[in-house]
Amino acid sequence: MNTDIRVVIADDERMVRTALRVILDAEPGLQVVGEAATGAEAVSVVRELRPDVVLMDVRMPEVDGIRATEQILGSLGPPPRIVVVTTFENDSYVYDALRAGAAGFLLKRAAAEDLVRAVRLVARSDSLLFPAAVRGLAAEYGRRQASAAPPWVARLTEREAEVLRLMAAGLANAEIAERLRVGPATAKTHVAAVLAKTGARDRTQAVIAAYESGFVTPG
Repeated sequence: MNTDIRVVIADDERMVRTALRVILDAEPGLQVVGEAATGAEAVSVVRELRPDVVLMDVRMPEVDGIRATEQILGSLGPPPRIVVVTTFENDSYVYDALRAGAAGFLLKRAAAEDLVRAVRLVARSDSLLFPAAVRGLAAEYGRRQASAAPPWVARLTEREAEVLRLMAAGLANAEIAERLRVGPATAKTHVAAVLAKTGARDRTQAVIAAYESGFVTPG
């Protein structure tokens, strides 16, 4: 049985796709199974190949990475994990892609080891991808979306509220367990409860929800 992490690369620049493929295919346990040059093509390729992870350029012709992310996550179950690949870190397009359901983002100038780590991390999905950068975007753009506290805030138990704050700080399950002095299984259960109550697809979505609701504030 093939246990490789299967990846699709979506970027309108052939050189970028080739560079990413060379890096990933050289790593044990990673396999690039397809490429796409537009957002529309990305949706089609992902639906056909059902990869584990998609590297998605945020700015592409026809259908951009934001719309493509929405379409993929809205039509496949279980959906792949999507990582936005971008030139600019502090970009409202990237934040919109995260709001649409992307698990995180990666700069095109990132080192090869960061790319490999990102793919492995989102495939495992137990912590935020580059938490400081995700928190920075949530703090910058989440305030613009903030409104009255949603009902889920009142439904969190005291422990779940604590767990959400630790998630927003970028802690993985093992780190949350250590901080709270509980077992890993208990920490995982608390995280699952937080995701369920916030309606978040994953940790990234939970952090965005925490900032946009005002539950967590910048600083």
